[in-house]
Amino acid sequence: MDLKNPQPNRETLLEVDHLRKTFGKLEALKNVTFSVNTGSCFGLLGPNGAGKSTTMKILAGILSADSGSARLLGKNVLLDKSVVAKNVGYVPQEITLYEEFTALENLTFFGELYGVKGRELRKRTEKVLEDTGLAERARDKVKTFSGGMKRRINIGCALLHRPRLLILDEPTVGIDPQSRNRIFEMIRKLTEEGVTVIYSTHYMEEVEQLCDEAAIIDHGEVMAHGPLGELLERYGRKAVYLEVTGLKEIPQHPLIKAANREGIGWILESENLPELMQWLLSVASNQRWEVKQLDIVRPSLEQVFLTVTGTALRD
Repeated sequence: MDLKNPQPNRETLLEVDHLRKTFGKLEALKNVTFSVNTGSCFGLLGPNGAGKSTTMKILAGILSADSGSARLLGKNVLLDKSVVAKNVGYVPQEITLYEEFTALENLTFFGELYGVKGRELRKRTEKVLEDTGLAERARDKVKTFSGGMKRRINIGCALLHRPRLLILDEPTVGIDPQSRNRIFEMIRKLTEEGVTVIYSTHYMEEVEQLCDEAAIIDHGEVMAHGPLGELLERYGRKAVYLEVTGLKEIPQHPLIKAANREGIGWILESENLPELMQWLLSVASNQRWEVKQLDIVRPSLEQVFLTVTGTALRD
């Protein structure tokens, strides 16, 4: 997995502070707080029903919050909708395209809604079609497209006004691998160009591949937030994997916090991995173990989520 670290001295683009939202007796958001740096891909990670979509709809100006604030470029988007219209592109989970229109007609329609017209609109639609890999299908009706192709055009519609912040809500659910890879390429290119992306998902491997920073949200609360590398370091399991022919139990030692079977080997947790590995190599030499594998276990977001929330990520 490609674990990226945020670049130093990035400016903060978005500050979300104590957002709260209720629907009747359901408290969907409970004091949600996080910040997003300019030009980063920020992962909003959590199960369905955690509050991800509610958060993003508030940031996109679709829902109002009961309390709290969200400041984009220093302006509170809850009070100033013009800052959202100008600077935010939002792509919901549901496809929002006109099926009887062609891809080009959809892009033209949504571009004009954003106030882009004439030669500039033509130039931008051509770029979007190229970036989505659908230039050759520009004049085909959207109803003939696969789900993944529709998703790519839907993202393209949100880019026509060149937003500073692009919000993507579960953009890869139910799509083909080719479209998924194309969307990943688009996101990487956008962040290189300075666009900030909020990427909501319950697929942890996508956050690991794409994101600089992340917030783990569950039951309407942000449980952890920060650069991906720091989250992995702070909450990830520190362990080594040991595989020895015929080894049925691990000798006890103060360095070993826990020893658990995994496949034909062992996962040994410790706060001091270098010393543990040295000790294991010494024991292996003295006891003539036939060591097949001894590696540090790379921390994963799955383990971070389990540590932070106390449960595995559920759909």
